[in-house]
Amino acid sequence: MSAQTVTAGQRPGSPQAQSLLSVNNIEVIYDDVILVLRGLSLDVPEGKIVALLGSNGAGKSTTLKAVSGLLPSEQGEVSSGSIIFDGQDITKMDAAERVKQGLSLCMEGRHVFPHLTIAENLQAGAYTQRSSNEQLDFVYEFFPQLAAIRSRTAGFLSGGEQQMLAIGRALMARPKLLMLDEPSLGLAPLLVEETFETIARLNAETGLTVLVVEQNAKVALKVAHHGYIMEQGRIMLEESADALAENPDVKEFYLGMTADGQGKKSYRDVKHYKRRKRWL
Repeated sequence: MSAQTVTAGQRPGSPQAQSLLSVNNIEVIYDDVILVLRGLSLDVPEGKIVALLGSNGAGKSTTLKAVSGLLPSEQGEVSSGSIIFDGQDITKMDAAERVKQGLSLCMEGRHVFPHLTIAENLQAGAYTQRSSNEQLDFVYEFFPQLAAIRSRTAGFLSGGEQQMLAIGRALMARPKLLMLDEPSLGLAPLLVEETFETIARLNAETGLTVLVVEQNAKVALKVAHHGYIMEQGRIMLEESADALAENPDVKEFYLGMTADGQGKKSYRDVKHYKRRKRWL
């Protein structure tokens, strides 16, 4: 399958890569009361893997729901700011229309249809496509394990097989941007490594643009080109993945490492990160 079939972005490593997704100073509010995202901005260049990192409750999943248009189902809304995808303002666009435009979300917890077979789950992911045979062949080629058991009921799959199926189902929509919410959740360490190797292969072999939300900073930064650190609904730090992996604060709070070898400090002992105030 050609890169154009999966994404309109440039090949990874291109210094001229343009932003496929731009989130500009958005605020997200739930139930007209609870402010979750506070002036959040980020960019996802075409053909790149971008990692959005942070602790539980930082607002990472809410960011993906804002981009994918799923907030209204949870009484949430983007109250200010804009979301630009592939040159188009999608801030108020319906979620189904965003899928047609090339956005695909692999949700936290996989959420496969347990009573359907693998093949039926994959076909469900192609509901926006007139013809799915070519994409189905691509998914089976990329995940030969799924091809071998395509008639098996999804509810009886292992966690790793369900994660492959969830990613494969998201790919059936022929996305320009694949968004992954906590793909390591509930998986054994070996399966976590395999899942992120799959993400890296998709990017390297097809040029697919990826935005991955993850608490496991170590494994995410291994495959990402760029990264953002979130805290309390805001972007606190933004750098290349390599730079973040070497940042002392990131090492201490997300990688479990310290420069002096004395072990992790309590977060309460440190007032704040050295941060870029992107929300101003």
